[in-house]
Amino acid sequence: MKLKIAIITILLTAIIMPAVAGVVVGAARPDIYLPILNGKRVALLSNHTGMADSATHTLDALIANGVKVTTILSPEHGFRGTADAGETVSSGKDAATGIPVISLYAPGKSSRLTPQLMKGFDAVVVDMQDVGTRFYTYHITMIKLMEAAARAGVQVVVFDRPNPLGMIVDGPVLDMTLRSGVGRIPVPVLHGLTMGEIALMANGEHWLADSLKCNLSVVPCKNYAHSTIYTLPIPPSPNLPDMTSVYLYPSTCYFEGTTASLGRGTDFPFQVYGHPAMKPRGFTFTPRSVPGAKNPPLLGRKCHGVDLRNVSHTDAIAQGVNLEYIIDAYNSLTSGREKFFKPFFDLLIGNRRTREMIINGCSAEQIRQTWQPDIEKYRALRRNYLLYPES
Repeated sequence: MKLKIAIITILLTAIIMPAVAGVVVGAARPDIYLPILNGKRVALLSNHTGMADSATHTLDALIANGVKVTTILSPEHGFRGTADAGETVSSGKDAATGIPVISLYAPGKSSRLTPQLMKGFDAVVVDMQDVGTRFYTYHITMIKLMEAAARAGVQVVVFDRPNPLGMIVDGPVLDMTLRSGVGRIPVPVLHGLTMGEIALMANGEHWLADSLKCNLSVVPCKNYAHSTIYTLPIPPSPNLPDMTSVYLYPSTCYFEGTTASLGRGTDFPFQVYGHPAMKPRGFTFTPRSVPGAKNPPLLGRKCHGVDLRNVSHTDAIAQGVNLEYIIDAYNSLTSGREKFFKPFFDLLIGNRRTREMIINGCSAEQIRQTWQPDIEKYRALRRNYLLYPES
């Protein structure tokens, strides 16, 4: 596995472009989107990451450009991006504009995208910063909106943004019998697509419910390639506070489906892992109640574990989906191994076989090999929907 990561690292070093100061996001291209939106009643699905520039939210930019925004729709974490993961967010009004804010994230409840709501606008703009993993919920919210829009005859306009993990495709393709709120379409964990590209793929492959197809437009980024290292200007959610957490996220998120902690309730979520019953390694942490993690797993309990903050960004990107962390935690438990995996683990990883192989003692590399046939098929499909060069 280490040799494989080293080889990938060398390849990435050769092809990854440095951060491009001139990347222009879709929200900053009114010359393209105004002809589409002029004269229409418009809803905006966005949150705190939807910025047209460093000082102007996309909502304000639309209004300043004469677009009639009638409704604001918000994803997980709310319009302001402060709610906990999985927390139901109430609807209300935007304090600055008075425009109604409808929260679309309500686990276990019926969809708020009712026919009556959809009658209130002719087009809906989507502008959120996704992080490029199958289980991150922003693109899932977008796909649900696309389905409602297709039924209502509402146009969907995606203001595209770079994918900070868009340079790599890795992980198992979702087994659709495990379709859930953290996995809706048959793509790998790291799908290598922007929000605009994944919308095009879901629409083009008839992955929307009932094989629906919506009226879709994408306002693309400018000066962007998938190999670009793009540093997010704003943390996309409370527990992804920096790029280290973003780069490790595809390898550490699976701890959400176990009895271990991935650092929620600390200053370094998704950058560590541990459990009270793990063999001592010289590193410990204790989850606390903090903003964005009011009741984290293992609250107040001292966890023995591993600190991943010293993993370089290059290495974190190169490892893609690294199951060595989960396997290490499982094998390091001194008790409770039989309860380590929860049903949510299968939903996150996207199949049942991975959990079974870990329990049976398989290595990360052996498990990785089982993904490859599906990944190769997906790569060929992905090429049909790319808006940007690979490098």
